[in-house]
Amino acid sequence: MRSSNRSWRGCCGSMFSRRSNPQPAGFSVTRWVCVSEKTCQVAENLAGLGRRSTIRVLFPASLLVILLSACGPATPSVAPQIIPAAPVTVHALPLREDGPCLGQFVAHDLHHITSTDDGEVRMFEANGAGVGIGDLDNDGDLDLVFGNYDGPNSIFWNEGDLRFRQEEMPIGRTRAVALVDVDADGRLDIVLTRTTGAVNYWRNLGNGEFAQEFLRGFAQPAYVIDWADVDGDGDLDAVTASYDAALLTDLGNSYLINGGGGVYLHTNQNLSFTPLGLATEAQALAIALWDANDDGKLDIQVGNDFAVRDFLWLQSADGWQPDSPFRETSYSTMSYDLGDVDNRGDLALFATDMKPYTTDPRVLAVWAPLMRDLWFSPEEDDPQRQENALLLLDRDQFQNRAYPRRADATGWSWSGVFGDLDSDGWLDLYVVNGFIEYEIFSYLPNHELVEENQVLRNTGRGEFERRPDWGLGSTRSGRGMAMGDLDGDGDLDIVVNNLRGAAQLFENRLCGGDNLLVDLRWPSSPNINAVGATVFVETNQGRLRRDVRVTRGYLSSSVGPLHFGLDPNAVIERVEVHWPDRAISVVDNVAPDVTLLITR
Repeated sequence: MRSSNRSWRGCCGSMFSRRSNPQPAGFSVTRWVCVSEKTCQVAENLAGLGRRSTIRVLFPASLLVILLSACGPATPSVAPQIIPAAPVTVHALPLREDGPCLGQFVAHDLHHITSTDDGEVRMFEANGAGVGIGDLDNDGDLDLVFGNYDGPNSIFWNEGDLRFRQEEMPIGRTRAVALVDVDADGRLDIVLTRTTGAVNYWRNLGNGEFAQEFLRGFAQPAYVIDWADVDGDGDLDAVTASYDAALLTDLGNSYLINGGGGVYLHTNQNLSFTPLGLATEAQALAIALWDANDDGKLDIQVGNDFAVRDFLWLQSADGWQPDSPFRETSYSTMSYDLGDVDNRGDLALFATDMKPYTTDPRVLAVWAPLMRDLWFSPEEDDPQRQENALLLLDRDQFQNRAYPRRADATGWSWSGVFGDLDSDGWLDLYVVNGFIEYEIFSYLPNHELVEENQVLRNTGRGEFERRPDWGLGSTRSGRGMAMGDLDGDGDLDIVVNNLRGAAQLFENRLCGGDNLLVDLRWPSSPNINAVGATVFVETNQGRLRRDVRVTRGYLSSSVGPLHFGLDPNAVIERVEVHWPDRAISVVDNVAPDVTLLITR
């Protein structure tokens, strides 16, 4: 039993002990990986490796280069590139038995309400707070962290079987929630942004204890934050961006005098962070750290509210270069998520915005006064559109495919996140929406625009279809939202941090296919959870891709095993891990309905 003792150390303290789970013996896999199928075959033949081998084989890279170059054309060319293989140990952990198939999600209330002191919502109080999912106590179950406004934040410790024990944190006034192992000690820490723009670091001491500590170098105000090994040196860096309109409202003249807003890259040097300013102003609600130009280096994208265009900086040998590769973007970008919606290996960027999801005259009448006030007429070269954007790479250019794929309108949208909710092998979309504000919607009951959250099923035929029958159409004005397997049965459950209403957990009871969870560990690296890694699952029906990231959606964080849904007729041929340092590991003989714990 965990102790019920509560004492925070330095405004925090002893919470609960952790439990450990026995793990079966694993096996090791080592491969040389080359840049072409031809050279890979030569390497495998030389090593005597078959597709199903799990024997550790090592031989000199110089010998490979000589032999592989002999297989190439006679014309002069650059020496063949050998991508290093990474030896890994693999444990296959069985999933828990799934509950009865109901064909829908089952909603559960959680005892957390993001609220204001008097119950009224004014100005940027309307923006609410985020939520984080991650295994804080290393017991194998995903825990929850909910931000709050005037009330305290909450940790929900996962006791198994969807039983949670709530612990209030001695802190509130929170915007973003990021769960990330900052100090590389094998435990997820909690990093928060506050309504004042401050960044708070709660270091995980183990056994349920946290200590609030100072992150050296974080002196600039932040609304959103994301983490990754941006500079490629092995440890995790951070990118922050401010939401100047909210800071001006909350801090007034002091913010105007002190300034300091904008976008900053904080490079990590032994937990001392060096800030580099990329912009001096921002209206940022979202950050995406991804390789936008496919050159092997992470780039920085920031989604701005109002009429401020989104920012993109490409990483180059000459420093950070601003770029605008998108013909169309969202206008008031509220959140970002990335996913391979077509199973082609390329990431699509989804950005949420505000647009009614129906043409029902009653709904349009409610929206009409706001749309008159906020109507935006773009200049000729302005890419912004007042709707969601789904940006896909097509003939080496990004095209907005939200409208033709029926993903452009999901209401006053906040968090939009990809996930294979029905476990059929295709990434679906879930978007939470609604708005509450004392003046903007003074003509509505309780000053609230009431909308149903929208779930969009990926048909696998290049479009999305709405599925109101899945039971995800909550009307509680969602803000932060995250997905993860909370009950250990392999499929994706959902948690939503609502504004002025109880938080919700949606238990997945759809009738889907099989599941595979892939959990990466890199204990010899400062990036223990392999943030920035990409995992491909090769099946007889195609190639599935998932990426390890810290933040997803609006102000929220999902850190846990990567989820792959599988059609019942799919056969897994292999799992391929592309680590952040570009090394590759290949795992064969993988069965579905397990968690694959891959340790490098």
